[in-house]
Amino acid sequence: MDKKELYAYIDENKGIFEELSDKIWEYAEISLKEHKSAETYKTLLEELGFKVETGLAGVETAFSGTFGSGKPIIGILGEFDALSGLSQKSGLTVHDELIIGGSGHGCGHNLLGAGSLSAAYAVKKYLEEKGEGSGTVIFYGCPGEEGGAGKAFMAKQDLFYGLDAALTWHPDDSNQVTSGSYLACVQVEYKFEGIAAHAAGCPHMGRSALDAVELMNIGVQFLREHMPPSDRIHYSITDAGGISPNVVQPTAQVLYMVRSDTVAKVKSLLARVEDIAKGAALMTGTTLKRRFIDGTADVVPNSVLEKAMFKNFEETELPEYSEEELSFAEELKKTYATEGLPGFASNFSSEIASFVDEKTNGGEKAQNDFLMPLYHSEVTLPGSTDVGDVSWQTPTAQINTATWTSGIPGHSWQVVSMGKSTIAKKGMNLAAKVIAATAVDLFENPELLEAAKAEFLIKTKSGFVSPIEDGAVPAIAGEKIL
Repeated sequence: MDKKELYAYIDENKGIFEELSDKIWEYAEISLKEHKSAETYKTLLEELGFKVETGLAGVETAFSGTFGSGKPIIGILGEFDALSGLSQKSGLTVHDELIIGGSGHGCGHNLLGAGSLSAAYAVKKYLEEKGEGSGTVIFYGCPGEEGGAGKAFMAKQDLFYGLDAALTWHPDDSNQVTSGSYLACVQVEYKFEGIAAHAAGCPHMGRSALDAVELMNIGVQFLREHMPPSDRIHYSITDAGGISPNVVQPTAQVLYMVRSDTVAKVKSLLARVEDIAKGAALMTGTTLKRRFIDGTADVVPNSVLEKAMFKNFEETELPEYSEEELSFAEELKKTYATEGLPGFASNFSSEIASFVDEKTNGGEKAQNDFLMPLYHSEVTLPGSTDVGDVSWQTPTAQINTATWTSGIPGHSWQVVSMGKSTIAKKGMNLAAKVIAATAVDLFENPELLEAAKAEFLIKTKSGFVSPIEDGAVPAIAGEKIL
């Protein structure tokens, strides 16, 4: 099967995966609660001829679909969780909730998983034609990227060490090979327990858990001056103790996310945050409980795989858009403010910035229809992803495709609105082609795979440090700590 036949096969079967993407968009299940989504995937994988394994690494909604035998073994990563509070009707250029207070696919994971499975299905066809022992493809259903770090819990159980390489993608506003690292992070939830009392009649008999949360937050604000500028700390009060101001609040919870360049640095910074939590409990006469929620490692970029993905990007025909699609994109773009130029490399290369400026009319173009130049980076970018944990166990690379309008804010109603659009599906189909073609190159070219592994071994010689604490299990932030 040559590349043209591979692309034709993806086009012939794209309806299967577009329907899958629409179903997942409609389910809009949040992290670690993606039960209908996971069942839909598992049923489809079996129908498509993959061997399915479920409950990977003890994560109920984590699964895999395997086809083939022998080496190399190529993993393709898929996600399918939504975000709370982002319900939105499809195809609109105004904010209009589909379900009041409901969830929505504000990060495009309905597309991500379906596009990855489309690529895996095409690779399956290639392996069928190559015959027994020519290699193995594994599609990984990875839950909880938005708050659960499914891949990190899977990596904690060493699931990805057996792969020769892993490939993935993410919906975006641009067609590009992504590079650079991302911040490692951990999330820990703290519960303070005090004593309830009448806030006017006998306040001296109470011990306020809410005071403890507030004092912890104040302590962390003072910490910010004394941590490296790359570090980040965020928090959310998940339980303020009730709505009665005339009660000394006996319980309160706060969720903290701590980020830094590496897992080791995150753990060091977290230790300082935890000292502040202990101090807040001491000051208020309350007791402290903690629950580890999740964590992700920094990303190890692989220039060899990035070049291979870019080569296939160049050889793949980019989508063309109808007047109706472009009109929709232009109207939607009016609903949000934009900042800077699209494409991560525009921030690091003046030459690329000039190229993008010309291609987008200074960032005014509503729908990006070109390929960003290749740019390998070792810079640590804002944000975090559990793809990082995979990248410490096997050579890993990822791309973006233009499934959204230019400059669209992530985690927004606009992203949800575009999730079932023809623009989004064209980008999803493009991603499937680039990933499948790169996988085929890895099967066909042992030297390419060996070069990727050689780079990987150099960059990971310090060893993988899991951000997941020993004994931790997937947990949903905001639930009451017993």
